Amino acid sequence: MKAMILAAGRGERMRPLTDHTPKPLLPVGGRPLIVWHLQHLAQAGIRDVVINHAHLGALIEAALGDGRRWGLSISYSAEPEGALETAGGIANALPLLGSGDPFVVINGDIFCDWDLTRAATALRPGDLAHLVLVENPSHHPQGDFSLTGIEVGIGVHETANGGTAERLFTFSGIGIYRPQLFAETERGRPAKLAPLLRAAMLARRVSGELHGGRWVDVGTPQRLAELDAELGSL
Repeated sequence: MKAMILAAGRGERMRPLTDHTPKPLLPVGGRPLIVWHLQHLAQAGIRDVVINHAHLGALIEAALGDGRRWGLSISYSAEPEGALETAGGIANALPLLGSGDPFVVINGDIFCDWDLTRAATALRPGDLAHLVLVENPSHHPQGDFSLTGIEVGIGVHETANGGTAERLFTFSGIGIYRPQLFAETERGRPAKLAPLLRAAMLARRVSGELHGGRWVDVGTPQRLAELDAELGSL
């Protein structure tokens, strides 16, 4: 199985830290955030990694190289300034990821201890995606998707009388996808992931699980500092 780390975002909420340093290279716990992902992938036996980049991408390539120091083989998928959104970035990288086997995708700006060895067997036959969900954090209380058993759905926030119909959870930024999910996505053009997932959910071709371990959306300087303090004390 191959992996992709999404690292093309500009990191506007992290400015001024990201004015001269790409967000994946910001240090937490004594190492760049993206290196935690690389080490977790290596520990899980996932050796082939694709990293997309746009903002200050040359710095990412210079810092990580070919991945040999972690026992990995890293390839890079360069995008234009402004990037291609999530689905566009994945579609653009398909020649590196392959057109047959599923692959795992990880947002570069999260920290999560989900067991990546599960990625190889997470997809049900015929499904297009498997999503790792988490409890809603305080900065995203509305959640994203429902989870019934292992089936992920669009969810309904409220019923006609104002009551909650389904409990929604937050997408962690970790997903396992079949290349077919992106078959209609034009390479080189921006495209969002959510519409593709919703269409697959309506066809009941998305499974998922609720991760109860550590997960942080490292989206602000405050959360970066809090995670740095936590990891630095381990």
